[in-house]
Amino acid sequence: MRILIMGGTRFIGVYLTRLLVSKGHEVTLFNRGNKPAPTEGVKQIQGDRTSATDLEQLKSIEFDAIFDNNGRELTDTQPLAELFKNRIQHFIYMSSAGVYLKSDQMPHVEGDAVDPKSRHKGKHETESYLAEAGIPFTSIRPTYIYGPQNYNDLEAWFFDRIVRDRPVPIPAHGQHFTQFGHVQDLAAAMANVLGNETAIGQIYNVSGDRAVTFDGLARACGDAIGKEVKIVHYDPKQFDFGKKKAFPMRTQHFFADVHKAKTELNWEPEFDLVSGLKDSYQNDYLKVGRDRAEIDFSLDDQILA
Repeated sequence: MRILIMGGTRFIGVYLTRLLVSKGHEVTLFNRGNKPAPTEGVKQIQGDRTSATDLEQLKSIEFDAIFDNNGRELTDTQPLAELFKNRIQHFIYMSSAGVYLKSDQMPHVEGDAVDPKSRHKGKHETESYLAEAGIPFTSIRPTYIYGPQNYNDLEAWFFDRIVRDRPVPIPAHGQHFTQFGHVQDLAAAMANVLGNETAIGQIYNVSGDRAVTFDGLARACGDAIGKEVKIVHYDPKQFDFGKKKAFPMRTQHFFADVHKAKTELNWEPEFDLVSGLKDSYQNDYLKVGRDRAEIDFSLDDQILA
């Protein structure tokens, strides 16, 4: 298939691009051109998606499917979708499980209520627009994504402390459940959407198939590294960190059911949590030398004092 990927040179886009090329698809990337294409055999068009003039470069090109990996607000995606309305077979949108309203009943399923105050509300507004506009779309809602090339401090936050034999400060009781999904597994689920008529008009939670407590996550990171972990719990209400984050995740239960994706997309996660953390630690954290980098532990020191 002729595929357009918005972005394609960071994290999710890197894995997706490589996978689609390996499957024989003709892939074009549209981005600002700040980074090289992640693999050979890929065409790259340089432009800013927020510029109508730049998007015009795509007007005369035909694609079978589009992956919109970096649209955060409706204003990011609507011009692109309207440019290709009635011209594409499939529009795959990267949403987020962060759209869900906090609930007493877990895990989140695709029909759960969304939070109108979520910082991801633009994602849900985009999903609603795509459905109402009659675009043949599929939306993917991942939880926390991890793996090599992750530019968000998730697993690396834990690695930073464990490799330096520092305590790992975890808010509250450490028993909040969260969920990580490896980026390679996410890319595989996204690729399986292509050519799947069942997926049109659908939303899929995609992540690892098990939840883990904050304490359990810290210990899993220790297992991946091969070191013991010392956990210290604290009451976040006793501290004023300003705009800084003392912990990389929301202090609440946050995990989603992925059975719909497994069934309808014929998909299974390849990585369990520890094997995925080992992949990230060995093939990214150590590779870039972060274990030797200067890390700011000032908030930790405030907690541990």
